[in-house]
Amino acid sequence: MAEPASTKPYLLRALYEWCVDNGYTPYVSVVVDPNTRVPQEYVRNGEIVLNVGPLAAHRLKMGNEFIEFAARFGGVPRDLVIPVGQVAAIYARENGHGMSFEIDRRETPWEASGEGVAKVEAAPPEPPPAPGGGKRKLRVIK
Repeated sequence: MAEPASTKPYLLRALYEWCVDNGYTPYVSVVVDPNTRVPQEYVRNGEIVLNVGPLAAHRLKMGNEFIEFAARFGGVPRDLVIPVGQVAAIYARENGHGMSFEIDRRETPWEASGEGVAKVEAAPPEPPPAPGGGKRKLRVIK
């Protein structure tokens, strides 16, 4: 028997419809990979959060493999293509209700660049312990 289709695209469409029907603004959180076509200048730490509501996303198509739509970023129209497997969450902006998902885990370009590791390694070192065993003492100064 064949493997059943993923429930993720169906849940995404259902939660999108729930948001719109209740007057909420649906947002999706996406982990960006090489197959994700989004404005890279808005990607932070390998992720992007997008408003997919009817007023922001034009020609929205939520298929079983991809979410496709056009949106404006800084007034410039862009076509976006998001693999369904890379959607980490869908939720209502107004109240945060929604659902998170497992993503197809591949190393993102951000992770591959070592940028995340470099930031962790660049953390300042611990300050040296204070002389005298590290215990601070108060003195009265006249």
